[in-house]
Formats: sequence, structure tokens, C-alpha cells
Amino acid sequence: IRRGYIARRRRTKIRLFASSFRGAHSRLTRTITQQKIRALVSAHRDRNRKKRNFRRLWITRINAVIREIGVSYSYSRLIHDLYKRQLLLNRKILAQIAISNRNCIYMISNEIIKEVDWKESTGRI
Repeated sequence: IRRGYIARRRRTKIRLFASSFRGAHSRLTRTITQQKIRALVSAHRDRNRKKRNFRRLWITRINAVIREIGVSYSYSRLIHDLYKRQLLLNRKILAQIAISNRNCIYMISNEIIKEVDWKESTGRI
């Protein structure tokens, strides 16, 4: 008896997804479906992890450049002072400035330090 083509079409579609996998993961239908689920789960999880890792990288870069300015000044101080002064610069932009143009980030931090120190000394906080 001749069967329909629907199941075969479904299997070939799954095989196309797993064509780059190694060994049985690209040949056996059951294993392919398991690996497809696993691959999609990993992709979904790692999209969020990628954002997290980039944020950590930006913070590390900003901190490395900021600590060269002074011993007592750090990343957390800079971010706190930026919020106090209501400057909205995200970490990605700050990291790009820190890498490409260190003088610019030195100027930003010096201005922030001056203004925060001035406000604290006059009692305007």
C-alpha cells in the first residue's frame, strides 16, 4: 500500500534544520528532534545571556579607564555622579567613549567631580 507524503515532508524539514549537526544528530529522526529542541532552547537562553555578557564587558571597560584617573574614583562613583547630574549616557556609549577617546571620558568625569564637589561644599544637594 502506498502511504502519503506528509510524514516524509515533515521529517525532511527537520533534517534540513539539523543538516549541520554531527553523526546521528543529523541522521536519525528521533535524535534530530531532540537536538532541535535542545538547540532552540540554547538559542533562546543565550540571547539573554549575550546581553548580560556585553553589559559586563562594558562595565569592566569603563571601570578600567576610570580607575586610571584617581585612586579613589571608580565605576560605581561615576555612575552615581552621572545619575545625580541627570546625564543619561548608557554603558555601551560610555564604553565606546572610554576606548576610542579617553580624554573625552576624563573631561566628563572631571566635570562631574567638580560639580558634585561644589554642590557638596555649598550644601545644594
